[in-house]
Amino acid sequence: MVPRELLDSVIKARNQISIEAKTKANPLCLEACSWQRKTTMGWLRTKPPSFSSIFLLFLTLSCVSTAQQPNPIKTIVVLVMENRSFDHMIGWMKKSINPAINGVSGTECNPVSTKNPGPQSICFSDDAEFVDPDPGHSFEAVKQQVFGNSSIPSMTGFVEQALTISQNLSETVMEGFRPEAVPVYATLVKEFAVFDRWFSSIPGPTQPNRLFVYSATSHGSTSHVKKQLATGYPQKTIFDSLHENGKSFGIYFQNIPTTLFYRNMRKLKYIFKFHQFNLKFKKDARNGKLPSLTVIEPSYFDLKRMPANDDHPSHDVANGQKFVKEVYEALRASPQWNETLLVITYDEHGGFYDHVKTPYVNIPSPDGNTGPAPSFFKFDRLGVRVPTIMVSPWIKKGTGKFNFLLHVKFGWYLMSVDTSLLITLTSEELKSCSVVSFSHIHFLLY
Repeated sequence: MVPRELLDSVIKARNQISIEAKTKANPLCLEACSWQRKTTMGWLRTKPPSFSSIFLLFLTLSCVSTAQQPNPIKTIVVLVMENRSFDHMIGWMKKSINPAINGVSGTECNPVSTKNPGPQSICFSDDAEFVDPDPGHSFEAVKQQVFGNSSIPSMTGFVEQALTISQNLSETVMEGFRPEAVPVYATLVKEFAVFDRWFSSIPGPTQPNRLFVYSATSHGSTSHVKKQLATGYPQKTIFDSLHENGKSFGIYFQNIPTTLFYRNMRKLKYIFKFHQFNLKFKKDARNGKLPSLTVIEPSYFDLKRMPANDDHPSHDVANGQKFVKEVYEALRASPQWNETLLVITYDEHGGFYDHVKTPYVNIPSPDGNTGPAPSFFKFDRLGVRVPTIMVSPWIKKGTGKFNFLLHVKFGWYLMSVDTSLLITLTSEELKSCSVVSFSHIHFLLY
């Protein structure tokens, strides 16, 4: 969540730059769908990618059969929600929607104390509802949640850490939503692709993770550094790279654009890249004018006539579900639908339990920066797993799930990766494969 005391400074920065093909059936309106989709992989190319026109993602994903059609994805829409773990939002879909999902069974438990483990424990349940107060998700809190009393990730410290905040919170962090409680996600998971190894960039709170999304670094921050957020972070972003290479982007925000925490985004040249979501997004989608990279920022605060819809506790996830559906419906009705990929993800886990151990070895530091004392974090391990769904007519129905090893890195420090490491496959190779592992994959923007 955006620190409230920073609102004035960010709004001031915003004011300084005067911010202002369809498939016939709809799975969010009709659950039993038989509509035809093309496959997700046909647009991969065998030629070396142009570094000026790609998003690099670290992926391991399941391969599906494909029909040949080069580069259909021309518009990538990114919606980053707030503070929920994979198990909390999607874990129970393993049971009723897709058993291949690495979700939960109800046998996952945390001890009340990791230092003196005994018979007292709390197990994961399916009765999540409105959450208040907000679970702990600072760098220190996440360390306790992930490691417990161990030197390696054990995912046993969630209950113990929650007890330091509130007695009732210890059960809250061990609760997940039944699929029928998050029906929009349940339908999208059934119809498109869910990623069940997508981890937040750092084991810490919102803003450092959000900084990573479009710049692949938090510039050494592991917490909300208020002074730095107010003055703006200096690193280069994907928006700068797109602008330099003549590619389009746009940011559609509701009550505040957190992308203004990047200092460069306050420059006059980006004045017309910011749009009020309610005024412009549906209009641009309807007219086929969404930019190549379309960033959607949810409402982070409850206002009189606009409740928050970012899913951050204590905000109601029902509002988040309505917002995701609104975005999806606008894209689906757009003439750009057949060339669009929608990425729905979360910045971090928000203190909620997840059973998958976070990666902590062989994680590359993005820029060599070190976090502040006393931890001096080297950015060499990831945060907790978060929900991620990708939606496109190019994703074959029944694909079910992809595996994802690292949180999205839409930033550009990855540009230094040797092109020989980029894996590409021809459509003929993909036709015969059942599972393919990628060390990297690139989304081409033409």
